[in-house]
Amino acid sequence: RPAVSNPVPAPTNAPIDSTVLSQPIDAYVLGPGDQVRIDIFDVPELSGSNGTYTVLADGSLNLPWIGSVSVRGMSLSTVGQELTQRYARFIRDPLITVSLLGERPVRVAVTGEVNRPGTYTTGQSAGEGRAGEVTADTAGQLSTVTQAIQTAGGITQGANIRNIEVRRPRLNQPAEVISVDLFALLRGDLGEDMTLRDGDTVFVPTATMVTAEEATELASASFSPNTIDVNVVGEVVSPGTVQVPPNVTLNQAILAAGGFDNRRARTADVELVRLNPDGTVSRREIPVDFSAGISEEDNPALRSNDIVIVGRSGITRTSDFLDTITRPLAPLLGILGLFGL
Repeated sequence: RPAVSNPVPAPTNAPIDSTVLSQPIDAYVLGPGDQVRIDIFDVPELSGSNGTYTVLADGSLNLPWIGSVSVRGMSLSTVGQELTQRYARFIRDPLITVSLLGERPVRVAVTGEVNRPGTYTTGQSAGEGRAGEVTADTAGQLSTVTQAIQTAGGITQGANIRNIEVRRPRLNQPAEVISVDLFALLRGDLGEDMTLRDGDTVFVPTATMVTAEEATELASASFSPNTIDVNVVGEVVSPGTVQVPPNVTLNQAILAAGGFDNRRARTADVELVRLNPDGTVSRREIPVDFSAGISEEDNPALRSNDIVIVGRSGITRTSDFLDTITRPLAPLLGILGLFGL
């Protein structure tokens, strides 16, 4: 194509296709599998539907007139600058816009204190990954730290969300380690929920201590699991593990297990056993008042894997003791009954 004889004026209202994804211009770097659209002002044969390309496996674009251009690791604006220089041999003062049409499948590893650690990939169906890899059709839902943690089942009780690490690989350099404080996010700092890239690893460390206030705030966060498991054992109607919402109270957990067995239970108090994030175990007696509101002393919010023990009443203990010592005599008493004794 011959060079354009006159300088090209700046466009006033360049049409934007509604299918183009809204992306911060320098927040995304290109890689194999990305779909892009290249628009060159006043060159319709190289623009719009004629300018749609997929980044090849080697990280390049094969373009008319200029051939192969490596774009791996470049932002959209950087690619635009590179193409402007190359097409300047054929077009005078080219005005080039590069837009992202579709993101490539992104693989992110989530490890540490999450419920389902593993490697998650967008844009694949389950079962297409390698052995040991968790795959899911997450429809682009891995773009931020919190979305990746949600995909991995949410945080565990022992998670330290103040010091999450995002480990980002770099070519011919050690991985970059970026610290993320999701407690700051809970308090309104949206910048902490950073955008992830292909190959990132999100590591959630173990906390040494979590206060009751922090635990309550964490339980209601979007990256926490929707339910937790609480064990209610002893003299209740349906003893065992119950699935309850986060921040459920002691009273609600007892009721979820069917309530007290009124014939056998000691209803004045129960014992709460908790495995703390630092590895210690705490036990305490808590008085039961079903009319009480949430209170750390009388009706605390429970955490995942807490154990609530409902003891036997004094009468039940005595009855069980007598039953234990008289049970071996039952056959003898039956024989004596044959003789009318």
